[in-house]
Amino acid sequence: MRVATWNVNSIRTRYGRVVDWLVREDIDVLGMQEIKCKPEQFPVAAFEEAGYEIIAHGLNQWNGVAFASRLPMTDVETSFAGQPGFLKGHEGPDQPLEARALGVTVDDVRLWSLYVPNGRSLTDPHYVYKLDWLGRLREASEAWMAEHPGTPLALMGDWNVAPLDSDVGDPGLQVGVTTHVSPAEREAFFAFESAGISDVVRPIVPEGYTYWDYKQLKFPRNEGLRIDFILGNEEFADLVTDASIHRDERKGDAPSDHVPVVVDLEIAGDDDDRPMIF
Repeated sequence: MRVATWNVNSIRTRYGRVVDWLVREDIDVLGMQEIKCKPEQFPVAAFEEAGYEIIAHGLNQWNGVAFASRLPMTDVETSFAGQPGFLKGHEGPDQPLEARALGVTVDDVRLWSLYVPNGRSLTDPHYVYKLDWLGRLREASEAWMAEHPGTPLALMGDWNVAPLDSDVGDPGLQVGVTTHVSPAEREAFFAFESAGISDVVRPIVPEGYTYWDYKQLKFPRNEGLRIDFILGNEEFADLVTDASIHRDERKGDAPSDHVPVVVDLEIAGDDDDRPMIF
């Protein structure tokens, strides 16, 4: 089974590119972030023509997550346990949840498409929200694994954290001064390791960026960031046979500012019953 994550930065703008890539790269399941539309606005027909089912979770023109799969998806969840909400200018509990998390099960593998809050600045309430969001995600993941021992779990998406200095090629980011590279964000990211969830791509692809800003020729200068990840528990990591970052998808006409990250899984006894596309 070939699984991928991609912040598509508006699916209605880029669905042609996404569908073409899915078919060309023989992807079984794609978790998408920043779809920027409601489910009824998602360009479902183009995906269905290519043999993919869509499950989307979006509330407005911001954020939004989705899955495209040519294998059956079950156990759909549009938030994780304890997920915090956010509303600018408001504090306290019971804030509205944003469309930032979507969970499905495919071939007995639990997958989450996640769009971690940006944080905006170290003094912005959104930064506190981001750290809380990551902490609650870790707690929810630990609880879920305790309830489902032995089940493969992957948390994949745009994490908006560059955990290592080698993940930062953009000179505009300064450790301890800007978001994405602050000590607290990195600590929140690596806290997943203590929960038994780690990056399954880096052991195979130790270097490479996944995001380049549109401004100031960031991509031609290769001033990027590695902020898109697939983290998995031990059971998921044991299934991984290969991984890749598809840098070339940042090229061409109207690309997303992010590129896909892919893992290949070896599922024991898995029959290839996917629909044939001609």
